[in-house]
Order: sequence, then structure tokens, then C-alpha cells
Amino acid sequence: MNSKVVIVTGGASGIGRAAAITFAREGAGVVIGDLDQTGGENTVSAIKDTGGKAAFMRVDVRTEADVQAFVSKAVELYGGLDYAFNNAGLVGSYAGIVDTPLEDWNRVVAINLTGVWLCMKYEIPEMLKRGGGAIVNNGSVTGLVGAPGPVGNVATKHGVLGLTKSAALQYATQGIRVNAVAPGVIRSPLIDQMKALHPDAEAAILAAIPQNRLGEPEEIAETVLFLCSDRASHITGHVLTIDGGITAR
Repeated sequence: MNSKVVIVTGGASGIGRAAAITFAREGAGVVIGDLDQTGGENTVSAIKDTGGKAAFMRVDVRTEADVQAFVSKAVELYGGLDYAFNNAGLVGSYAGIVDTPLEDWNRVVAINLTGVWLCMKYEIPEMLKRGGGAIVNNGSVTGLVGAPGPVGNVATKHGVLGLTKSAALQYATQGIRVNAVAPGVIRSPLIDQMKALHPDAEAAILAAIPQNRLGEPEEIAETVLFLCSDRASHITGHVLTIDGGITAR
């Protein structure tokens, strides 16, 4: 991916950080966006320490001006935009339908769904200038099946998958492919915190995964890289599940 340019939202940690490092390893210039400036700058340092090209910008994907400026920065730094991994998101409240506060619902919708739409709104015109490109949106297994707790997450991740398919159809003849990944339970700081607070939680989590292990951020990153690459040139509008078999049941 030498001379290619990619932007990654939510690149300060977890899946986003792994994806940014993976793209940089393959030669792409990477621009990372996140609200966590320290984490984002740490990702940039990790990339530069191995000879990669990367920059960070503090971005709130809920804010149109931020997203527009973020995409513009990538173009200014590296001359255009070829790929995007729209990864920023959060789980939100587990309180359920009745007890989830409106404020929490609005926040999850704004980040998980509106944020993905805003990113594509500004990514696609720049990709068209290059003659095409590839976008991967980060969904979730909660976008494929229901769950009783995090209703905002379930609703928005279903929305992300629908948005992905709509965009794929709209730009299928214009050289832009749009796909999504649907991770299951991936090792992350959030999971580590949960295990520290509730030692019994790990056994329950693993019992729900047929492979009996957590996914690793790097496994998602490699899949995103594949979906952006020319090796996936005939794949668009697809949701690739990476969940250790959870949704096979």
C-alpha cells in the first residue's frame, strides 16, 4: 500500500490502533482521529518508531466541522484519500429499553451512526477524485442479532450495516467499495476492566464463544486491511463477521 492514504477513527486504542499500525506496516500514510489525544499520539509514535508514516488529529465524529477538517488534513498531508476505517464507537448504557437515559441514547446514536455517516459524507468525494477507494465501517455482532442490554448499541450497529449496504450500492459503479466488519468479543481495555471488577465474567464470556477465546484487535485489523486491498476487489456491500463462531449458533 505504498503511496496510499488511509484515515482511521478511534485510532487511539484497541481495534483502531491495531488497524492504524497494520496499514502503516504495509506502507500507507495513516491519519488517526480520536478524542483521546494522548492515546492517538502514542499510536503515531508506535508507527513512526518502526519507520511508518502517521499523523494524529483530535476529532469528535459527532461534529461535522471536525470530520470535514479531519478528512481535509489527510488530503493536505498526503495528497488524497484512498481508504477509510470508520471505527469510532461506544457501547453505551446496558440499562435496557425503559431505563436507558435519553442523553445516553442520543450520545450513542451520534457517535456510532451519525459519526459513520458524516465520515462517509466527506470521505467519498475525496476518493472519487482519486478514481475510487475503499471504506470499511466497524459494526458488531450486535448489528446482526439482538441483545437485551445495550439497546443503543444494538440499534446503531444495525444502522451501520444498513448504511454500509446503501453506500455500497450507490457507489458500486464509481470505483468505491464499502464493506463492514462485525467483531464479536475482542480483547480490549474495557474487557480487562470488566474482568478486574468481575473475575467470574471471563468464564461467562468464553462460554458464549465457540472458539473459547477472545478475539484479538490485530485479527480485526488484518481483515480490514484485506477488505481495503485489491485482493477484495469484487467485495462490496458485505458484512464480514469475526466472532469466533458466536453467530453460527
